[in-house]
Amino acid sequence: MDVKQRRKLLAQYRVEEGKGFRLEDRDPGDTAGLTTDKRAAAALLQEGVERLSALQDMLYAQDRWAVLCIFQAMDAAGKDGAIKHVFSGVNPQGCHVTSFKAPGPVELDHDFLWRHVTALPARGVIGIHNRSWYEEVLVPRVHPEILERQKLPVVLRGERIWDERLEDIAAFERYLARQGVITLKFFLHLSKEEQRRRFLKRIEEPEKNWKFSAQDVVERSHWDAYQDAYEQAIRATAAPHAPWHVVPADNKWFTRLVVAEALAAALEDLGLHYPEISEQDRAQLQLARQALEG
Repeated sequence: MDVKQRRKLLAQYRVEEGKGFRLEDRDPGDTAGLTTDKRAAAALLQEGVERLSALQDMLYAQDRWAVLCIFQAMDAAGKDGAIKHVFSGVNPQGCHVTSFKAPGPVELDHDFLWRHVTALPARGVIGIHNRSWYEEVLVPRVHPEILERQKLPVVLRGERIWDERLEDIAAFERYLARQGVITLKFFLHLSKEEQRRRFLKRIEEPEKNWKFSAQDVVERSHWDAYQDAYEQAIRATAAPHAPWHVVPADNKWFTRLVVAEALAAALEDLGLHYPEISEQDRAQLQLARQALEG
């Protein structure tokens, strides 16, 4: 695909304005009209990975921008696989992955953003958050009893707590943008039927048994509540400086293709380049060369 085709494809899944957004309008099985075999899909992804590798090298060398990639999804949507394949070609020195689990005792003694702030990427680095601060407007919203364990004063657990948290997240993402942190948010949109198939596969194939938990089925029973929570989160926080990408997830090859393109496009738009040295430094290089050759 050429640049125009790639940008046109990406625009279908990028959400910069949350007003009127409806998750039910998005098809988890969509492939933008692309039909391809595994070999062709792998070739397309490899092209994107190679672009990312070159762009990341300049990002790291320039040391001005930071990039934060947030991955959110229902269980079995393919977050781990997308991260593994899309970032397979980047330099580990300039990339950092953090997977967030349920908060522990130390984390519960701090505000809900604290543990995520400590994992933000430095300048020149791509940070990947496998789940993020959005968990705090998803899981407790579906399971209100979790708020009891978060040690918030009762007076602060009012009816507007979810709107307030979303306001705080939106404000924080705006702050990050003003500090040179490019935030890209990915919701891997999986259908309920495809999740069922993937769960069964995890049970039927011994090498995938470790991926399955009975709790996954319990959470599946709250499917509609989670879909509503995701929709509310996207509506409240989609912005040009912190866009959501609602990526169809029923076809893993397509999911990875869109994620790779979104990240590559964001890096290309930064106008990255290798640092330029001064005439004085260039003269020092020549002296060093002469010394080495002599």
